[in-house]
Amino acid sequence: MTTLPGTEAGAGAEAGAEAEAEVDPTPRTDAPSDTTAPPTTAPPDTTTPPDTTAPPASAPPPGTAPPPGTDPATDPGNAFLAKAAVVTAVLTVAGSLLGLVRDQVLAHFFGAGSATDAFLVAWTVPEMAATLLIEDGLAFFLVPAFSLALARRAAAEGSGSGPDPVRALVAASLPRMTLWFVGACLALIAAAPLLVAALAPGLPDPGLAVDCTRLTATCALSFGLAGYCSAALRAHQRFAAPAAVYVVYNTVIIAALFLLAAPLGVRAAAVGVALGGVLMVVVQAPFLWRELRLRGAAGAAGRAVARGEQAVRLETAVIWTVLLFALCRQSQVLIERFLASSLPAGAISHLNYAQKVAQMPMVLSLMLCTVTFPVVARALAAGETERARDRVERDLVLAGCVVLYGAAAIVAVAPDLVHLLFQRGAFTAADTSATAAVMRVYAIGLLGHTLVGALARAHFSVGRATWEPLAAMGIGILTTAGIGFLTVGTWGVYGIAGANAAGICVTAVLLLHALGPRAIPLRTRAVAGQLGRLTLAAACSAGLGAWCAHHVGPPPVAVVTGGLVVGVSFLAAGWALRVPALRAATARLSAPSPATRKRRHDR
Repeated sequence: MTTLPGTEAGAGAEAGAEAEAEVDPTPRTDAPSDTTAPPTTAPPDTTTPPDTTAPPASAPPPGTAPPPGTDPATDPGNAFLAKAAVVTAVLTVAGSLLGLVRDQVLAHFFGAGSATDAFLVAWTVPEMAATLLIEDGLAFFLVPAFSLALARRAAAEGSGSGPDPVRALVAASLPRMTLWFVGACLALIAAAPLLVAALAPGLPDPGLAVDCTRLTATCALSFGLAGYCSAALRAHQRFAAPAAVYVVYNTVIIAALFLLAAPLGVRAAAVGVALGGVLMVVVQAPFLWRELRLRGAAGAAGRAVARGEQAVRLETAVIWTVLLFALCRQSQVLIERFLASSLPAGAISHLNYAQKVAQMPMVLSLMLCTVTFPVVARALAAGETERARDRVERDLVLAGCVVLYGAAAIVAVAPDLVHLLFQRGAFTAADTSATAAVMRVYAIGLLGHTLVGALARAHFSVGRATWEPLAAMGIGILTTAGIGFLTVGTWGVYGIAGANAAGICVTAVLLLHALGPRAIPLRTRAVAGQLGRLTLAAACSAGLGAWCAHHVGPPPVAVVTGGLVVGVSFLAAGWALRVPALRAATARLSAPSPATRKRRHDR
């Protein structure tokens, strides 16, 4: 499964700037920074291992309380993180909802037939580009690199003039990476026929898929630049513009479908991908330019180019470990498309629609991890291992709460939800039944997908080469491929979805076990214990929600009823199972507001 998943463009630029300002934890300064150390993409080597001593017996369970004595230089505080998470979540939900609208429009115009299958093969390119260049790959090594540069800038403030580490990092990395993005774009355009033949050898209309692939191949350049801007802005703790990119992207695709579907057919969606990728860069570039323009003297970056080049060359291993991990993870989609291409027409479409809806709880659950990733990287750059560990443990438990509730809701209301979202136009009742069944199978692996996303950030936040994530993901991919090849002939798309869930869960277990002294020494048993109890609570609430949804009226009522029943029963089951994170949440919900406490006090 892959993740996609306000705008500051045009008239919305002022609103975007206001959103950026609302989540700015530190005052700005136009004074130049100074440092004598060259910027690198990883923390400097040290002979002292991270602190791996056991926590005191009185330490709170993971996910319940923040550590005392927060340092604002490395942890901006829960109030800022909550505000940033809300901004990110709102924009991400908007982008995801527009993604659903995009899929609804695609289903309305072209159904789940051969034309849609052809486009979805071409859609593999932006899917992989989003993972490699926006969501995982670039972010996993650029956010720690920018975090280290920002930490060095903060340490050198007030020491005089000199090269700014952040501008030097940009000068050393952005031009070269842009050349790589252009080369990848041209190579994909030239190799489109070979790529289609390799991805879907049984496709009924390969020519149409080649045309769409050549259009979507442009995202290798646009997504690369968009991902660079996103990583740099998040390291600066600016989250609104990066979160808005999918709002713009999906809006452009929807507009292209309505305007161009008649003359171009399904190629209109590919045109939308190409134009949407360009606008993803446009909405972020002004904010990044503002961050860089306000820091350092104009000639500082130029004087540091040679040092930056050496640092990038020394840390090439970091880049390769991250990109190979992201590519390996995204290869799950390639395996699914390859296996489904031999099934009857519509199989790829059923997998795609089910995946797009099922992934929404995972996207929401990872919002907090996206916001706190720069915080963890800054803490590790400053040598504060315990603070980073506590932050990661809380993120894992909170993300688990969100995704397990979402998975339970999907299992409970899948048929009614698919009917409500897609069953119109060329999308038939048979398509609804098949998509809903696949969605329920996908939901089994949602916790695994969330844990892989969160744990990968923890592994790569150390800013140095680590091969454990790639090894774990490789084993998971082999599991997915093996089970998929064994089951596709008997169970079709259900076997493919089950293989996806099994492979990602294996990867999650291996990644959780692999975190240790060289990365972040988690209290694994405490985290696993809470996640296990949350899983049991989700299973109970899914069964009760499915029963209630089955016995009520039309799909809208069934979806609302099932979702509410799942939510209430999930909280109740978590309380009964003594899950500290859910107990803390219910306690906060039941606590009187400050106004109520004041009225009681006045009496």
